[in-house]
Amino acid sequence: MIYFIYKTILTVLMRSTILVGGQAVIEGVMMRVPGAYATAVRTTEGKIKLQYNDFQSIISTSSFFSLPIVRGGIHLYESMKIGYQTLEWSVDVNMPTINKKNQFLESLVSILSILFAIGLFFGTPIISAYFIQDYFELPKNDTLTFNIISGLVRITLFLSYLFAISFLKDVKRLFEFHGAEHKTVYNFESGKEITIANAKTFSKEHPRCGTSFVFIVMLVSIVSFACIDAMITNFLDIELRIINRLLIHIPCIPLVAGLSYEVLKITARYQKYFIFRILAYPGLLLQKITTQTPSDDQLEVAIAALNSAFKDNLSKFQGKEFNAEAIG
Repeated sequence: MIYFIYKTILTVLMRSTILVGGQAVIEGVMMRVPGAYATAVRTTEGKIKLQYNDFQSIISTSSFFSLPIVRGGIHLYESMKIGYQTLEWSVDVNMPTINKKNQFLESLVSILSILFAIGLFFGTPIISAYFIQDYFELPKNDTLTFNIISGLVRITLFLSYLFAISFLKDVKRLFEFHGAEHKTVYNFESGKEITIANAKTFSKEHPRCGTSFVFIVMLVSIVSFACIDAMITNFLDIELRIINRLLIHIPCIPLVAGLSYEVLKITARYQKYFIFRILAYPGLLLQKITTQTPSDDQLEVAIAALNSAFKDNLSKFQGKEFNAEAIG
């Protein structure tokens, strides 16, 4: 079961949508740079094992997929695909006893996990909002109020989930590697020489982290679903109940993700402005949970991943400061 918890938090909460970014994996870090990504993992023997992959995003090769909002959904898909692949490799290196050869069983558990996540983060908020609205006798056509209630329930469940898993020993170690990834990325963006000593001086919270992205999705979804519900009730004259809302909201997730991606890009780019710092603050606050202070050994792994991803091209970027754009 812990393996599937890993798959959820690694591919969603720990993505960094930046020029240089990545995620924590089992006993290691994946770093993604333009044109490639590499994963570094500390083995049980104490050595660092590396895996390098060339990668060209479809966003950079297609005018359609590079369009605003569209690129957000594509980026999410590509990041999750890379995340699963690097996670699988890190598991193979450090958790070989996990039996993943039974493809049918693994697929079944994955489907059940997805259904559980949909039920928890979509079904429960909608059902809760429906009964709260009914209990207080609020107008049925008040889509904004309904989605505010639903959004607040969803955020509460999300925070509870993060708080609960943070007590797991393995997850805490994972969060330490997440902190190592962020500190190394900050070190790169500062233009300073990338060393353990320099990386230690930087913050473990980063505004373009996947945790921030998830929180922005939750905020954007309140407004987005309220608008979608209003259009359906006004133009199609359909009474929205629990099943109807689920059937409408779930297919709209890529749209909400695309909108959220654009918000994240703008928020990250204009951090010097007060209003955008305010927008970024809740995500940074959440990272107090999803990132922990790493050890020198963990920073060494993150730096090894970055060096491997850049190969001989790192010198072209060294000495320059970056307020890095999202990849794609």
